[in-house]
Amino acid sequence: MKPSIKKILWQIPALVLLSSIIGLSVNHLRPQSLALMGDWSADARLASESEDILLVSPEKAEQLFVNNKAVFLDARSREEFEKGHIKDALNLPWYHVEENFMDVVQQIPPDVTLITYCDGEACHLSHELARFLKSAGFQDVRVLLNGWTVWLENSLPCDRETV
Repeated sequence: MKPSIKKILWQIPALVLLSSIIGLSVNHLRPQSLALMGDWSADARLASESEDILLVSPEKAEQLFVNNKAVFLDARSREEFEKGHIKDALNLPWYHVEENFMDVVQQIPPDVTLITYCDGEACHLSHELARFLKSAGFQDVRVLLNGWTVWLENSLPCDRETV
């Protein structure tokens, strides 16, 4: 026997409502319930992962650059760094940080802000490098989110490979 259209039309919303109520109830009763709403931006993800690592705005990074109050550390590979990087930046590739750390740290003057960067919002190399530097004892470490792209978009000074 075929179910009537009328019956189907009230059963579908009833099933959706019932499953929503069950799902919300289970989430509420879980010891580690999931947030129903939240800020999933890259800024918020970084802040929630580590409260002591601060993001720096492109404007603030430019100000620190112009006033020579920051050292920029490129967390990308040597090859990407050589193709182009923020002017006067030092290359400390995250995947080879332990091999290169001592050479790079000798070039960092005391009492400057360290700004790590890589390229792309999804790139976490700069975040990992910033955490590493904090654990190594550096106090003022910042991350320039999507650093290389943002720097180029703002037409700020850079060193680039000539083609």
